[in-house]
Amino acid sequence: MTILIAGGGIGGLTLALSLHQIGIPARVFESVPELRPLGVGINVLPHAVRELIELGLLERLDAAGVRTRELAYFSKHGKPIWSEPRGLEAGYKWPQFSIHRGILQQILLDAAIERLGRENVLTSHHLVGWAETAGGVRAEFIDKATGKPAGAYEGDLLIAADGIHSAVREKLYPQEGPPIWNGRILWRGVTASDAFLTGRTMIMAGHEVLKFVCYPISKEPDPDGKYQINWVAERHMPPTWQWRREDYNRAAKLEEFLPWFADWKFDWLDVPRLIRECPHAYEYPLVDRDPIPQWTFGRVTLMGDAAHPMYPIGSNGASQAILDARVITREILDKGATNAALLAYEAERRPATTDLVMLNRRNGPEQVMQLVEERAPDGYKVVTDVLSQQELEDIAANYKRVAGFQVEALNAKPPIVPRPEAHRVGA
Repeated sequence: MTILIAGGGIGGLTLALSLHQIGIPARVFESVPELRPLGVGINVLPHAVRELIELGLLERLDAAGVRTRELAYFSKHGKPIWSEPRGLEAGYKWPQFSIHRGILQQILLDAAIERLGRENVLTSHHLVGWAETAGGVRAEFIDKATGKPAGAYEGDLLIAADGIHSAVREKLYPQEGPPIWNGRILWRGVTASDAFLTGRTMIMAGHEVLKFVCYPISKEPDPDGKYQINWVAERHMPPTWQWRREDYNRAAKLEEFLPWFADWKFDWLDVPRLIRECPHAYEYPLVDRDPIPQWTFGRVTLMGDAAHPMYPIGSNGASQAILDARVITREILDKGATNAALLAYEAERRPATTDLVMLNRRNGPEQVMQLVEERAPDGYKVVTDVLSQQELEDIAANYKRVAGFQVEALNAKPPIVPRPEAHRVGA
């Protein structure tokens, strides 16, 4: 029994490690010639951190990331709207981590190579097609750089963890077209800077049209006493603005977005300085895809961004891919490497992630900032003059419910994948 995994990102590698945990061979195929720690910061929420801890990765996460202490929302004037504890401070049994995406991927990659063997993590293997066989599936790959064949491999199942531009999804839904852009642009970077607030705070400031997010992703200061601060500047462009679609991920030009944040100098954070001192910033369109009615086709299914790409609101993209991986593993453990296992996975995860995709389009928990902007664009003394305490609490609680990380409910749930002593595939 072997599971073929197309995509060596966070979801695909978590799946490979999870399958290894229950004694099922897996092989990961990645399009790029070398997996390197690229990207910027992300947050991994407690329900997903729990699953990584189950895989024995806590020590590595602690060495590389920051245990997020609180999430705080502010107006465009830097006035507090809402804050809440996160991770252990919120009562969860597991922490929340702010970490560099590339470093998290490297942690998973190193563990996969150690446990599965380097021969089962193949780079320069881009999936171009597959066919079901009498006992499974046969997948064909090319080296995308040269266009030359890279071989064909057989397995019991094929799991597509190949991201928002998934080659598998494109073949299953050939009329879908490119990801949907909603008019918003993100500029992202990492700057060496001073700690702010608690030193482990994730902040969001602004409103739906103009927003700034930042949080530390290094636990220890550098020799100059500075921390690596991940930041995201976002602008909802007017309808007449033309996005350079050919520049999907391009180096940012500060003069194109810094002026909008020029006066965001709060007594606890100097936003324009953080942007100016960033050595390399990048521009991304804010995109997702419409939910689809089916992920599983025979012995093939989608997971992660291939299945449910969503706006990076509420810190949920990577976390949901990790949960996908663990549910797939549990169902294979229960039903074997079968279509029935994939259908059971989809039955649980597709409705849950569909709700989350749609909630993120409505700004998820960040809608508190937009409500403040609409009701008090010129500022306020205290936020409860603008929003009631009940409104604030209801918005935060509803997002946790939809995303599946309510404190009491999560703490009471058993692990997604049963403990090793219970591992009996197909039992």
